[in-house]
Amino acid sequence: MAEAEIKGEGRVARRQRRNRAALIKAAREIMTEKGAEAATMLEIAERADVGAGTIYNYFRSKDELAIAVLEGLMHDLGVSIQAVTDGFEDPAQVYAFGIRTVLDTATGDPRWRQMLHRSEVIADALFRMMGPFAIRDLRQASAAGRFEAEDTELIWRISCHALIGASLAMAEGQLSAGESEKVVIRLLCMTGIDLAAATELARRPRPPLPRG
Repeated sequence: MAEAEIKGEGRVARRQRRNRAALIKAAREIMTEKGAEAATMLEIAERADVGAGTIYNYFRSKDELAIAVLEGLMHDLGVSIQAVTDGFEDPAQVYAFGIRTVLDTATGDPRWRQMLHRSEVIADALFRMMGPFAIRDLRQASAAGRFEAEDTELIWRISCHALIGASLAMAEGQLSAGESEKVVIRLLCMTGIDLAAATELARRPRPPLPRG
């Protein structure tokens, strides 16, 4: 929400915004501690200091609340990726690092894995929450002559569905974890570079994300 909108909102709107933020924060904490399946709406409401029945004014189900939590995690991941890649000289490496990190996170973080069954919803969330980062990276790499990506939004949208689909296949044992590099290489080829260039990019060393 824009700062001007927050300053101009009334008391009721301000309380609603704070309640929603408190519920997402509490759900994120509890789902991190014990997983989405074990978390209950009652304990989330209690930790957020919101009435047990009031929680349903903001989220129709625990699944909907879990998606809101995941959207926050996606945005945070985008910020963390940016913090690491700001020091990269090659703009193509920035994008390659980002998609590999998304794939690794989706398959390795239980908070992501437990939502992969909602693949279309999660892919749409990924497009929206990390799109500002990924589309910017695609455009910068194209401007530098490293990629030939004409329709960056379309490339990112297709990549989101491919990333979540591949992650779900790995989670269900239909695709081995060792196939991650192949997935990244094929997605990099969508940017207009050839297989050899995509392979070289995918195999570059990756520094760790900041803790948090």
